Amino acid sequence: METAGYIALSRQSSLLREMQVIANNIANANTTGFRQEGMIFSEYLSEGDRLDSVSMAAGRIHKTSFAQGELEPTGSAYDLAIEGEGFFLVGTPNGERLTRAGAFSPSAEGLLVTPDGNPVLDGGGAPIFVPPDATDLAIAQDGTLSTGGRPIGQIGVVRPVDELAMVREGSQLFEATAGFEPVDNPRVMQGFTEASNVDTVLQLARMVEVQRAYELGQSFSEREDERIRDAIKAFMK
Repeated sequence: METAGYIALSRQSSLLREMQVIANNIANANTTGFRQEGMIFSEYLSEGDRLDSVSMAAGRIHKTSFAQGELEPTGSAYDLAIEGEGFFLVGTPNGERLTRAGAFSPSAEGLLVTPDGNPVLDGGGAPIFVPPDATDLAIAQDGTLSTGGRPIGQIGVVRPVDELAMVREGSQLFEATAGFEPVDNPRVMQGFTEASNVDTVLQLARMVEVQRAYELGQSFSEREDERIRDAIKAFMK
C-alpha cells in the first residue's frame, strides 16, 4: 500500500471510532446521569526526515464532558440529583465507583441501592440502611437521611482527585483511578434525577459531518485503488 493509502486508512479508522462514540451518545440521550463523550484527534508523524515523513490522523482518546445535565423532578423520595460538583459513591463487585445517576430505591434487605442492585455508600464506604417503616424519609442537601426527625445516615458525595483520570464503566459508572475526596458543601436534591448532558441536535449534526467525511475518504480510496490497478496493468503490458 502506498503512502496515500496509509493516510486515508488512518483517517477512516479514526472517523469510524468517532461515529461509534456519537452513536453511543445518542443511544444514551435518555439515560439518567449519562455523560457525553467526544474524540480527541492527534497527528502521527512517521520516522524520517522532513521531506519523506508521513502525517497521519489518530483518534484514540475519548474525552468525557462533565457538564451539568438538567434536573428533572420525579416526586420519588428515593430519587436524588446533585446540583453542582460531586458524584454519588456506590459499591460494585469491582470496588467503589462514582455516578451521577441517582434513581435509587430500597432493596428487600433495606439497603439503598441503584437499579443494578449496587449499594449506595456513605462517606466512609459503608452501605446505607433505610428502615422499612421510613414512610417520611427526608434527605437534606448535605446528603443526610432522616426519618421521624431522626438522622439515620448520610450519602457519600465525592469528587475525583483527577477528573482526567476517570475511567468509564458502562453508561453510568466511573472509576476514579487517582482516588476521590469528599465534597465540602454538596447540594443533594431529593425528588429529582439528573438527565444526560447529551446535546442530541449537535450530535446528529456531527454524525452527518462524520458520515460525509467517511464517504469522501472511501471515494478517494476507491479512486486510488483504480489508479494503482491501471498502473500495474500498464506495467505488465
